[in-house]
Amino acid sequence: MAAILRSLLTAVGLYMFTVAAAEAGAWDAPTEALSAPVEITVYRSPSCGCCGKWIEHVKRHGFVVKDIKDEDMDAVKRRLGLPEQLQSCHTAVVGTYLVEGHVPAGDIKRLLKSKPKLDGLAVPAMPMGTPGMEMGARKDPFSVLGFTKDGRTTVFSDYRSY
Repeated sequence: MAAILRSLLTAVGLYMFTVAAAEAGAWDAPTEALSAPVEITVYRSPSCGCCGKWIEHVKRHGFVVKDIKDEDMDAVKRRLGLPEQLQSCHTAVVGTYLVEGHVPAGDIKRLLKSKPKLDGLAVPAMPMGTPGMEMGARKDPFSVLGFTKDGRTTVFSDYRSY
């Protein structure tokens, strides 16, 4: 009986490891290297797990993260000037830009390199399959929106068939 239980636990453990590895690898393709370490300050609720996963994503892509947990994220978003219709769970500041929600690290790097006349990038809501929101094979289509603080938006990147 013990041998059967051990075999079953080993099989379940290998399955869980395989699923976790597949989920973690969805956004791990190499992106353009940063020329120097770039700090990104992330504001998030202490109870949000997906925010922690997104932080791990940006760290894997070379960002240095300052993680600030705050119970009143609505106040943080208002103070930073984030348009309400673009809000998601966590809000980050990198250089002079805001980054809202589950924006892929490659898009943040492109933002910093191209320096467009935007106030930031956002992935409104919390689409499944975005960095930090991986759910196995499920990948909802989404767009990364470039925005200005007066609420104007433009599509910065489109992930309709990724």
